[in-house]
Amino acid sequence: MTPALRIIAPGVHTTVQGLERIGYRDIGVPASGPLDWISLRLANALVGNAHGTPGLEMLLQGPTCEVLADSVRLALVGCGASIEVRSGDARIVPAGQSIRLVRGEVFRVGPLIDSACAYVAIEGGLDIAPTLGSVSTYVRGAIGGFQGRRLQKGDILPLKLPGADIRSENALRRPLDLALDQAVRVVLGPQADYFTDEGVRTFLSSVYTVSPQSDRMGFRLDGPQIEHARDYNIVSDGVVSGSIQVPGSGRPIVLMVDNQTTGGYPKIATVISADIPVVGRRRPGRAIRFVSIDVREAELLRREQQAVTQHEIEGLRPLTHAEH
Repeated sequence: MTPALRIIAPGVHTTVQGLERIGYRDIGVPASGPLDWISLRLANALVGNAHGTPGLEMLLQGPTCEVLADSVRLALVGCGASIEVRSGDARIVPAGQSIRLVRGEVFRVGPLIDSACAYVAIEGGLDIAPTLGSVSTYVRGAIGGFQGRRLQKGDILPLKLPGADIRSENALRRPLDLALDQAVRVVLGPQADYFTDEGVRTFLSSVYTVSPQSDRMGFRLDGPQIEHARDYNIVSDGVVSGSIQVPGSGRPIVLMVDNQTTGGYPKIATVISADIPVVGRRRPGRAIRFVSIDVREAELLRREQQAVTQHEIEGLRPLTHAEH
């Protein structure tokens, strides 16, 4: 029997995400990948996977799954929720540590509580072939992942390993800092000149909130209108994850990992790469404020983030018998 997870309930929006899809933006295919690569990388480390091993990205609420393998090892990272084991040896395992389950056990990840997204990694990963060089799901294009879509009730998600060895489970040394109140750092431009000085001041001094009309393509923000200096349409040009477009409404849209490859609204600023996960964790209704930095500082912050994440991975601790 092929080892797998059976999806009993899929959650709000659960997809397979791994490494970005590189090299296809010229034909209109976005990079996709996780909203919060830090959480996915830590989850993979907890179960012994290499960086980039595909896992499950959950938005707002996670799935309920049955183990159809001899055993599996899982870890949840990215939120204040827990893995609830609902059959067999029923227990609750908090985010930030691994757990081994056996055939027939059912586990659930409920509402994510504080973050918009979280990740479950499975030791060995999912047995899914890449599409255009990546397993990551781009739902709008029906590309990658499990049949190019979010998971549904009854799906059988194949696993690479038939079982997980019995060994000590791992835990993060401390809870992941989700930075939910941190200002989001941006580099102004490339079309900051399309906005008045007052418009730029409004953008940098206001508190915005994440709109319910937000998704992996873009986070729409509610708040004060940003004043354009000229027409709010431009000749379409390239965009990236983190580009902040301001359409005629004057309210910003932060483009995220499933962003389109070109856009015709002026971009007042770009979220630095280190803060894409910070934005991705913000739930609808959560506040966002922006602060401007320069490109050199943005590069230093990304290198620092990489080093801190690696330090956390090297510092994983084994759980004691009492913690199992």
